[in-house]
Amino acid sequence: MYRSRSARSPNPREPDTRLAESDKIEGAGGWDALEWTKIDPVSRSVPIGVKQFLLEDEHVVVEGYGVVLVNTDDAGTLFVTNFRLLFLSEGSRDIIALGTVPLATIEKVQKIVMKLPSGQRQPEKTGSQRLLQIIGKDMRIIVFGFRPRTKQRRAVYDALLRCARPARLWDLYAFAGGHSRFSNTNPKVRLLNEYCRLLGMGFCQASIRAIEDGSFTLSNEYWRISSVNSNYTMSPTYPFALLLPKSISDDKVLQACTFRARCRLPAITWCDRGTGAVLARSSQPLVGLMMNMRSNADENLVAALCTQIAGEKRRKLYIADARPRKNALANGAMGGGSESSANYFQSEIVFFGIDNIHAMRESLGRLRDYLDTHGTTSSDGMSSFLRHGGWSWGGGNLSSMSASVSTLGDTGWLIHVQTVLAGSAWIAARVALESASVLVHCSDGWDRTTQLVSLASLLLDPYYRTIKGFQALVEKDWLAFGHPFSDRLGMPTISGSGNMPFELSRQASTGSLPSSPMRQVSGSSSSQAQNTSHAQNQNSPIFLQWVDCVSQLLRMYPFAFEFSSAFLVDLLDCMLSCRFGNFLCNSEKEREQAGISDACGCLWMYLAEVRASEGSSHAHYNLFYDPLKHDGPLLPPAAALAPTVWPQFHLRWACPSEAQGGEVEAECRKLTRKFSELQRAKEAAETRLNEISVTVESLVTELRNEKLVSTSARDAVKRASKETATIKRAVQSLGFNVYFSPDGDCNVCIESNPTEIPQRSVCSVSTTNSNGSVHGSEKSDLSEPVTVMQDDVSDNPLIQVCESLCPMHSRDSGCRWPNPGCAKFRSQFVGLKANFDAFDRLPIYDNYFGT
Repeated sequence: MYRSRSARSPNPREPDTRLAESDKIEGAGGWDALEWTKIDPVSRSVPIGVKQFLLEDEHVVVEGYGVVLVNTDDAGTLFVTNFRLLFLSEGSRDIIALGTVPLATIEKVQKIVMKLPSGQRQPEKTGSQRLLQIIGKDMRIIVFGFRPRTKQRRAVYDALLRCARPARLWDLYAFAGGHSRFSNTNPKVRLLNEYCRLLGMGFCQASIRAIEDGSFTLSNEYWRISSVNSNYTMSPTYPFALLLPKSISDDKVLQACTFRARCRLPAITWCDRGTGAVLARSSQPLVGLMMNMRSNADENLVAALCTQIAGEKRRKLYIADARPRKNALANGAMGGGSESSANYFQSEIVFFGIDNIHAMRESLGRLRDYLDTHGTTSSDGMSSFLRHGGWSWGGGNLSSMSASVSTLGDTGWLIHVQTVLAGSAWIAARVALESASVLVHCSDGWDRTTQLVSLASLLLDPYYRTIKGFQALVEKDWLAFGHPFSDRLGMPTISGSGNMPFELSRQASTGSLPSSPMRQVSGSSSSQAQNTSHAQNQNSPIFLQWVDCVSQLLRMYPFAFEFSSAFLVDLLDCMLSCRFGNFLCNSEKEREQAGISDACGCLWMYLAEVRASEGSSHAHYNLFYDPLKHDGPLLPPAAALAPTVWPQFHLRWACPSEAQGGEVEAECRKLTRKFSELQRAKEAAETRLNEISVTVESLVTELRNEKLVSTSARDAVKRASKETATIKRAVQSLGFNVYFSPDGDCNVCIESNPTEIPQRSVCSVSTTNSNGSVHGSEKSDLSEPVTVMQDDVSDNPLIQVCESLCPMHSRDSGCRWPNPGCAKFRSQFVGLKANFDAFDRLPIYDNYFGT
């Protein structure tokens, strides 16, 4: 046995996971190559590319090379793993979905040897075709063809015999992989949370501690959560917590349970807090052969379901028996039967006429045979048009088409679906329109009863039409109340193998290919199936039929459901594959004993992770869902309850192109996804635009500030120019000529003494601060001393300048400046250092002026 392990990929059709060129399958070009190629079996290792397709803890058991999928004439490699049959195409090196089926989904396997007439081939090539027919519970019938003399078909057949129906529950793939990744909360906690919601306590959060110490017994005005079955001693197929009338004690409950088959007493499954009406379920009463047995405890419990209507008389009670009346009477021979309206106050008994599990199993088999016979892709490798020489749907022959329609009607499947829909709609109408209480039961109360109460709850409560509410509905009515999934799927339980033996038939030899079990010749029938009695076969598509009913309601009310048809298909595939532990075993008690929630992965977590990859645009979400459009009960009239074949599930293998019943929805989903992308692009562009606007605004502000600074500098320059011009005129008025050079220097000439060479006087160049103030470049002085040639002081006009400009000069006492240069050197030079800032800082009482 070869083991390989790889990380699970949500999408197994990734391009990088295809087979390498070195793993190319040899000599498998098509049906002709398969039929006449004769090679010895060769031992080969599993190709490296295959490992990329395997799930967590999935390993290859047997592989067959050069295998042809007869339905589509695709050649490839067939692998049997511990979880599924995996068929990889030799051409595309990718998984072919039609030829890949989980082992638990396989219902029957049959070996067929098809003899070829010698006239069709050359005499030396006359041989036989080794075929293996796979019949699945998901409506597919496929046939694999193997090369002669390679013994590969025998190897695959033996592997299916060992792995498809393991003898022990622990050998299922659900216990091998996926728990650590898809673990979830305890299902008991989720059941208590749903009970609290029904009681009007909101979505309270229960805990394991509350379950262990028994503190979950909550109640409201009418009903209470009882722990009478906390150890499953009262009824091993009922949940640990029951919703019961508040007026009935646990002692009376224990007395009443003995009057019902398997102690499945009347328990509330849904209640209307506004009107007080309830929807209850139970098993058949044990009235005996003469139909005269009674139980006061049971009658009181049923009467307590009908609380008093405020200001009115007691509400009416309907007892809905899902069986045909004759079946109910026949069960009286085994102690069962039905109630008498005379024994239950203000009650009415109604029979819905839904057939038993055996009728449903046979009906689905006929439907599967019809689809394979008249589908475009058949298990015999030819379309229905070619198979019948053009005399079929595509041939245009009216009588042939009428015969095909009659065959569909003869399957009975749509009639059964319509009966379940009609019964559920009737129950919902009684509760919603009359505020009546309804008690539903069949024989054991876990098949037809579950279908009716869960579908009626779906019609009454908008919460159950959401994805989260739908999960709560399935867990409450199907899992907690003990629908025997292991028996219906033919899976092993904790006590041993399942009651339905896996149908692996003996080799049949025929000259034509039996493409479905309904069209097999007598010599190809399964010996095991013939030996298995009709009553012992408990396999039945009860849950599948219920999901089909939900899909019919989704078609009638496309705005009322949050989930889509794709979600229902994925739910069924996960249930049939037994990849997760949610639908294993027959009851809540068995799942707890086997430790399913701790050892296996959770289907709901897996589906949530699948949806998380695309968010609200995922195919599981209904694009047209509008919770405000249908915020109350759905009450379809009888004329609307006309079911059709469910394309997404029933036609996906036999008529793959026609199975796209949601093509409009798919296009809307594409448009919605494109709109979302454009919306995100628009938001990104708006964000970028806002960033650019902020940047531009900042630049505008900086430019405005720079403009203000420039204006201030320009004004300062104008003021300085005016001041310079004024000073120049003032100096010129004193007899000087001022000349400014381009570098900022100035020359001062004395007009009265033209013979003297004017000395250069460097004037400081004024600069302007950012605030507009003007200051000197390096020195605080406004001017430097001006040097002239020595001359007579009295006649020199500089003396006059000194006398007129120097504030320390007086005519009486002369110059009062301390140590002035002019007095010190007695020169024509006047030491005029006009520091006007220093002058401004001199106090008026300075000692230079005396006291």
